[in-house]
Amino acid sequence: MGWWQINADTLAGSRFVISPFAEAFASLRLLHGAEAAHPGERRWLDAHLPDYRRRLARDPVTAQLVRAGIGREWTADFLSPAPRDGETFEQGVGRVRAADPQSARADLTVSLRGPVPARLYRGDLPERAADLLTWVWTTAVLPYWPQRRRVLEADVVARTAQVSRGGWASALDTLRPGTQWLGENRLQVNAHEYPPRELSGAELVFVPITTQRIGWVAWEGTDRYALVYPCAGALADPGGRPVPASLGALLGTARAGVLVRLGSPLSTSQLVAVTGQGLGSVGRHLRVLLDAGLVERRRAGRSVLYSRTAAGQVLVEATEARNRSGTRRS
Repeated sequence: MGWWQINADTLAGSRFVISPFAEAFASLRLLHGAEAAHPGERRWLDAHLPDYRRRLARDPVTAQLVRAGIGREWTADFLSPAPRDGETFEQGVGRVRAADPQSARADLTVSLRGPVPARLYRGDLPERAADLLTWVWTTAVLPYWPQRRRVLEADVVARTAQVSRGGWASALDTLRPGTQWLGENRLQVNAHEYPPRELSGAELVFVPITTQRIGWVAWEGTDRYALVYPCAGALADPGGRPVPASLGALLGTARAGVLVRLGSPLSTSQLVAVTGQGLGSVGRHLRVLLDAGLVERRRAGRSVLYSRTAAGQVLVEATEARNRSGTRRS
């Protein structure tokens, strides 16, 4: 397994950051793999995969570059530089464009686990990669970015609250499959057999993305490290968890939708983002659910977070189980 040695000071100074560039690269990987994790991703792929494939068909060099750079176990380093806090997409893709062509080919030998095809012995590989990432960002990510950003912000708030409740170990264990706090200042970052890395004194960031079967690690020398992970599935696909009909009949569909979404702590604005309801409506539903003892609230920094109580959890799970049972009988 691959793991990082992280001392207490480095972990204490680490933070969650949102990266438009990471979201664009994750979307490129989703287009490359063409495998959806939930109906929301399937709809997105159906909308954008045909254009992506047509673009690569017109540019066989870039098509081969993508196949070579996104390997089964490793991605060419120059394609995914470590995200930086506050960096715009243009700044991130600019670092791809500025990569040294010779270093880019060396990265490809690692992702390919072998020699680079003759077609890729050229000096414009970083520029081609940057152009493709810009196309993905402009056509397939930017139109959705306001909603995706709210989803990512909701994930960061929930993870930060988890750190405050149970410490870093509890938060890191649930980031993505293959990630686990091993104790003794060791963080397992994947299941591959790679040499450990010493991060003491380095900058460490955790970066959520909305795509669900994708995650990776990245670093710049020994100064900056990033662990990119899929955000909580319920946030990534707001329409992915339907409201049970019986719960909707009891509480009203809109109010039940709020309760269903509160399996992890969310603020009012984040509930607006994932339910599509107005701020006033969400506020009214929360007041009723609070009075009924089905949700609770607490403060995390400047945010007020809402989550289901034990009673609310029992109610949601019972109605979902009844829904599944009724479906099987029919």
